[in-house]
Amino acid sequence: MQAKKRYLILFSAGVSLILLFYLQGPASKRTPNRGDDPHPHWPHFSDPLRAFIPWDQTETEDYNVRVSPRHKRDDNSGASKCRMDSCFDFSLCRRNGFKVYVYPQQKGEKISESYQNILSSIEGSRFYTSDPGQACLFVLNLDTLDRDQLSPQYVHNLKTKIQNLNLWNNGRNHLIFNLYSGTWPDYTEDLGFDIGQAMLAKASISTENFRPNFDISIPLFSKDHPRTGGERGYLKYNTIPPFRKYVLVFKGKRYLTGIGSDTRNALYHIHNAEDVVLLTTCKHGKDWQKHKDARCDKDNAEYDRYNYKEMLHNSTFCLVPRGRRLGSFRFLEALQIPSTVRSIHQDRILSLRQQTQFLWEAYFSSVEKIVLTTLEIIQDRVLQHNARSTLMWNRLPGGLFTLPQYSSYLGDFPFFYAVLSVKPQQKFTAVIHAVTPLVSQSQPIFKLLVAVAKSQYCAQIIVLWNCDKPLPAKHRWPATSVPVIVIEGESKVMSSRFLPYDNIRTDAILSLDEDTVLSTTEVDFAFTVWQSFPERIVGYPARSHFWDSNKERWGYTSKWTNDYSMVLTGAAFYHRYYNYLYTQYLPGSLKSMVDQLSNCEDILMNFLVSAVTKMPPIKVTQKKQYKETMMGQTSRASRWADPDHFAQRQTCMNKFASWFGTMPLVHSQMRLDPVLFKDQVSILRKKYRDIERL
Repeated sequence: MQAKKRYLILFSAGVSLILLFYLQGPASKRTPNRGDDPHPHWPHFSDPLRAFIPWDQTETEDYNVRVSPRHKRDDNSGASKCRMDSCFDFSLCRRNGFKVYVYPQQKGEKISESYQNILSSIEGSRFYTSDPGQACLFVLNLDTLDRDQLSPQYVHNLKTKIQNLNLWNNGRNHLIFNLYSGTWPDYTEDLGFDIGQAMLAKASISTENFRPNFDISIPLFSKDHPRTGGERGYLKYNTIPPFRKYVLVFKGKRYLTGIGSDTRNALYHIHNAEDVVLLTTCKHGKDWQKHKDARCDKDNAEYDRYNYKEMLHNSTFCLVPRGRRLGSFRFLEALQIPSTVRSIHQDRILSLRQQTQFLWEAYFSSVEKIVLTTLEIIQDRVLQHNARSTLMWNRLPGGLFTLPQYSSYLGDFPFFYAVLSVKPQQKFTAVIHAVTPLVSQSQPIFKLLVAVAKSQYCAQIIVLWNCDKPLPAKHRWPATSVPVIVIEGESKVMSSRFLPYDNIRTDAILSLDEDTVLSTTEVDFAFTVWQSFPERIVGYPARSHFWDSNKERWGYTSKWTNDYSMVLTGAAFYHRYYNYLYTQYLPGSLKSMVDQLSNCEDILMNFLVSAVTKMPPIKVTQKKQYKETMMGQTSRASRWADPDHFAQRQTCMNKFASWFGTMPLVHSQMRLDPVLFKDQVSILRKKYRDIERL
C-alpha cells in the first residue's frame, strides 16, 4: 500500500486532450474609479487542483530509480538551486525590455523540424531581436529537444558545442527547450550536458528536478503539431447534460517490463468495454513477443477494435496514466477511478470541458502558442510589476492577448467587464482618418464632423491628418460643441490610425473614414449597441470572406448579402485596447504590408479582434447609402477609386490568414436594428426615427 500513496492521475473533461494549466500571478492593482466584484457571474473554472506531492514528502523506500552520475552531480551543484534572483541577470532586461536572441545556425548543424518551428516562432514574435547586445534572454541554435541517445535526432558532442558559445556564460539568461531526456531502461532526466544556470522549458519534468519559478513545464508535442494556428476544440456548443458515450477512456502502450509496467498493467481491472474503455497493446519495440504474457493477444485484438479519435471525441473523461518517462509519479489505486469520475456533477463536467477547450486554444494548439506562452511566463517573472494575474491567464481571451503593459487593472480590458460588474464609459472618442486636402466647405468630412459632434455620447473628435498637404489652419474647421483635436499621423501611414494615442481617454473609439456619411442618430444607436458588446467591433459597412476551392485560397467579397464576417473600420466602434494590441502584438511585417499598400488595415483589425474574441463583429442597421457613397467617390485620394484596391485586399486576406495560422474570421447573419425599425407604427413612437429616412 505504501507504493500506492505515490501517484498522480491527471484527468479533466476535454474533447481531444487533457490540459491542466495552473498559473499564479500577483493580484491586479486597482484604480479608485472602478469597482471589483469578487464573485463572478460565470462559473469559476480555475479552481486550484491539489498540489503535486514531492517525493521527499512521501515514503519511497520501495521505489527504485537509477540515477546517472551526471544527474547526481547536477543535483549537488548550485544549478539545482537556481531561482530568478540567483541565476538570472535582470540588468540585461532593463536597457531594452524583454528581448530574445536566437543564436545563428552554425554550418553543418542539423535541426529537427520541431526545433526549427520553435526558433521560427521566436523569430516571428514581438520579442525577437537580431542584436545580442539588446537581448534579455538567449536561445540556442543547437537542437536540444531529443536527448535520448538511441534517437536519430540526438545531437552528439553537445557539451563541447555549448561550452564554445561565446555568450554562454554558464547558461545565465539562457533558455533550453527539451521534450525527451534519458534513454532505456532508466529514462533519467539527464540531458547529456551541464545546463549551468540556464532555464529549462521541458516536457515531463519531475517535481524533484523542477526548479519553481525558474523552469517552465511545457506539454509534450509531436513532430506533426502545427507551427501556427492549430485546430479549434471540438466543443461547438454546450450540450446539457454533458455526458457522452464513454465515461473514461485510454488507448496506449502496455509496458511489459521496466518503468511504467505496473501502472498500465493494472488498467484491465477496471476496463468494462462499455462506459469505461481502457485499451493497451503489447505491440511496441522490436522484441515485444519475447516478453508477451497471457493477456497480450486479447489486449491487442481489443485495442485494434477502437478508433482513437472517436474515443476521445465521445468520452467525458480521458485517463492519463504514467508511462516510461514520468518516473516521479505512481498510479492511482485502480478501483477508485470509476467511482471518482462518476461522482462529478454535470455542472462541474461542463465547466471543466469549457475550461480545457479554452486552455487548448489559448496555449497549446500550436508550437507557436506553446513557445509564446513560455516567453510570456518568463517575461512576467522578469517584469514582476507588470505580471499577469491568475484571472488574465485563466479566462478568455487568455494571457497571450491580455498584455499587462497596457494596464494593471482588469477593468481597463473589455473582456473582464462582466466578471468585475463594471460597464464601459458612457462617452466615446471619434477618430476621423483624413487623407484629402481641405478644398471646399461642402466636403463630406465637414458634414461628418458636425453630425458626430451632435451625438450626446461624443466626448471629443480627433482628426488624424494623414494628408501630404500641411495641417489646415484652426479656423478652417467648423465650430462644434465638443473639442476637435487635429494631429498629424505618424509617418503618414495607414497603421497610424490604430496607434494608441494618449489623447484617447475613452473606452470606445468611433473609427471613421473622411468620406463616411453618418447621421447623429446612426452614431447614437451604434454606440448604444457597442455598450452591450464592448469586446467586439460594432458598425455599419459589412464585408465577408469565403474559401475559393478552385484557386485554393481565401477570397474577399463586398457583395450585398445577409452574411458577413467583417465590419470595416470606416464607420465602426471598438474598444481602445485594440489599438494597443494592434500596435504591440501584430508583427511589423503585416503592418509594413498595410502601409506599403495603403490598404487592408481595416481587414487586419477585424482579423485581430476575431482572433481574440473567437466571435464575429456586429452589424447594425442596414445602410446601402454607405456602400453607394463610398463607391461613388471621385477623389483621386480615395482608395475605392484604385482599380487594384480589390485585388490587394484578396492578397491581404491570405497573407493575414497565413500569419495567424488559421482563418479567425467568423461568419454571422445577425443584424441589430432599433426597436420598431420600419414597423408600420407612428414615427413618433420610435426612438431612432431618423434612421428610417436615410
